[in-house]
Amino acid sequence: MADISGGHLVARYLKQVEGVEVVFSLSGGHIDRIYDGLLNEKVRLIDVRHEQAAAMMAHAWSIYRGHPGVCLVTAGPGFTNALTGVVNAQLENAPMVIISGTAPVRDCEKGALQEMKQADMIKSTVKWCGICHDVRRIPEFLAIAFRQASTGRKGPVFLELPPDILNVKVSEDKVVWPAKGVASYSCQPDTEAVEKAVELIGRAERPIIIGGGGMGASDCGDEFRRFVEKTGIPFFLINTARGILPDDHPLSLWDGGMMALLTAASQTDLVIALGVRFNWLLMYGQVFPQAKLVRVDINPAEIDRNRAAEVGLVGDVKLALKALNGLVEERRHDAWLKGLRDTYLPMTAEEVAARNTPSDPIHPQRLIALTRQAAGDDAIYIVDGGDTSYYGAVGLQATERAAVYASAGGQFGCLGTGIPFALAAKLARPDKQVVLINGDGSFGLNAMEFDTAVRHDIPFLCIVNNDQAWGMIKHGQELCYGGERVIGSHLGTVRYDKVVEALGGYGELVEKDADLLPAIRRALASGKPACINVMTDTCAISPMTLQLIDGLKME
Repeated sequence: MADISGGHLVARYLKQVEGVEVVFSLSGGHIDRIYDGLLNEKVRLIDVRHEQAAAMMAHAWSIYRGHPGVCLVTAGPGFTNALTGVVNAQLENAPMVIISGTAPVRDCEKGALQEMKQADMIKSTVKWCGICHDVRRIPEFLAIAFRQASTGRKGPVFLELPPDILNVKVSEDKVVWPAKGVASYSCQPDTEAVEKAVELIGRAERPIIIGGGGMGASDCGDEFRRFVEKTGIPFFLINTARGILPDDHPLSLWDGGMMALLTAASQTDLVIALGVRFNWLLMYGQVFPQAKLVRVDINPAEIDRNRAAEVGLVGDVKLALKALNGLVEERRHDAWLKGLRDTYLPMTAEEVAARNTPSDPIHPQRLIALTRQAAGDDAIYIVDGGDTSYYGAVGLQATERAAVYASAGGQFGCLGTGIPFALAAKLARPDKQVVLINGDGSFGLNAMEFDTAVRHDIPFLCIVNNDQAWGMIKHGQELCYGGERVIGSHLGTVRYDKVVEALGGYGELVEKDADLLPAIRRALASGKPACINVMTDTCAISPMTLQLIDGLKME
């Protein structure tokens, strides 16, 4: 048998066993042998300008391709640069595999280049962490990594590979190859618990469904449609669950945005929580104190976290819904749904008016409405920013899973995700128009990835909601301390469009309402990575800012 290097083994396993199409990375000497192997295996390498972006792209790839994303980083600062993206993926339960180079084992504790205890640093932020010291076991360790990332409650995993094993060769007949790649196994809830849930559902007069990332990770669309249309229960889907049934479904509450959720939560007598965590966004489960709770989650520890459930269904959301569908009775809740809409729709009238009314300066709600008009509801929309996340979430409409996705609106509140997520979404779904709505502050965190987009010919449209500040922080300072004590949150007028032009993309500045729609259409027609820099109302403030300020108050 021929000899093969450890680095080439990595590439061969990725391509031939797991079917990996794309690896997100930034080059470095410690991982150079893997790069050489990727050439042999014809795996596409997307080399970025900062490892944070590589991790974020791998995260987004897992969402839009349905397969763990692969992030490959070099030792030391390459590794540490990726940590923000890894933590964000961990809190969003995104299955991704982080492969990192490290200092040679032979030089351990000698002060080698970029020597540090990487595994010790990252192990609290990943689902599994491993170090392979035997070139013959590289495929075995990679198999463990992919299996850990993809099964049960999904999440990022970390595998460290020192150059001692990447650069040495071994006879191929000495290599330990796994029998197969990741196989999908699911568990379903206890039958008695399902029966108790059915009883509660049958008695409820004002039920609602809240669905989150656990739905997005489960192929549950058909079962969910059957469940809601059989029971007639209104639903509100967030995170990667949004769009599993479209926002314009007759039972969806997204016509009222966050106000609809708050209204329904305050009046409901039963909440069916499908794969959603009760974190700060849902007031730790205290947003519906009067209601009973049926909770479905693949992680048993989540069932009573922050809010005890009357019934806990431990298992995959699809299998839980399938079990419920076999027992629930057909019902309608028309009066309940009508009462909700009669309550919350008048409270959204001001937002609706802002979308439909030309304004100079341009209101962010109007910016979102015109973007949607130009790009249509069939596009994938990524939203990144503070106030911008709110405006995008309530103003856009999802027609398929994760078609409107605001990572910054998650538990980590991670800004800077927008450009990397948009690039990965376009790579994963080249048939789709990808549009990013970006705050001007968060744009700057990964702006150089426009160079990545140009070099790799990844066309997408970025529309900057430019209020000339870290808007959520500025408005918070104004409300808490007074307008004369605003500090460190002003950004001023910056020509982000010129930055993109300089990197080889398409850019335009828009200052007037009447100019916005034509500019968006020109950018979409350019076929290039594009940026429309829109100067918006500096005084506009979202309800999300008010919630954040209230949540951070100290007694």
